[in-house]
Amino acid sequence: MSPRVLVIDVGGTHLKMLTTGQQTPRKVASGRKMTARLMCSWVRKAASDWPYDVAAIGYPGPVVHGRPMHEPYNLGKGWVGFDYAKGLGCPVKVINDAAMQAVGSYKGGRMLFLGLGTGLGSAMIVSGVVEPMELAHLRYKKGKTYEDYLGLRGLKRMGKEKWCRYVVRIVEELRSALEVDYVVLGGGNAKKVKPLPPKTRLGANGNAFFGGYRLWLPEKSAGDSVFINSGKM
Repeated sequence: MSPRVLVIDVGGTHLKMLTTGQQTPRKVASGRKMTARLMCSWVRKAASDWPYDVAAIGYPGPVVHGRPMHEPYNLGKGWVGFDYAKGLGCPVKVINDAAMQAVGSYKGGRMLFLGLGTGLGSAMIVSGVVEPMELAHLRYKKGKTYEDYLGLRGLKRMGKEKWCRYVVRIVEELRSALEVDYVVLGGGNAKKVKPLPPKTRLGANGNAFFGGYRLWLPEKSAGDSVFINSGKM
């Protein structure tokens, strides 16, 4: 029997959670004052009427062997080295937030996931192997990074029409360079991209939660949905 999973999606603007058997996520504003300890305190109070056995956390930054490696850009401090199992009172798996959304979006083959939100999240899954990426802070053009073009800063700086053109251009460049079968665009700004580039689809709002549930499934084959997590998550 699969455990009941509490999934926590940590974002720079909001912190959202949902557990097995529930339909409506609960959320709270995050931002610069949201520390790991405060997150756990809010989650335990907000989920006090939800039964759960384990938890999955989507973290906005690099995660290695289940541990955040750097403090998040848009949140408070104290996330690195924090004991999340103790803080939530149950076993916890921590994964990069884009990787968690990618796991929930995956339908086999070679997939690239790009999260178009406050920043830029990215991950690949190849034949069931999850590989988080850090494209956001790589240089792209004119001294600016991929996040400067595809994140919220780029949308505000360039306006929707020009921003969309860059999304299409970069998606096609990455799809060709990485030789992926398809691209999934997630995040709050993905729905602004019209028309979508070839071999690209939008991720559903609930995919992050579905990805968190999948992390706790038994490691067995279910068609193409086989997840062998790489060391860097």
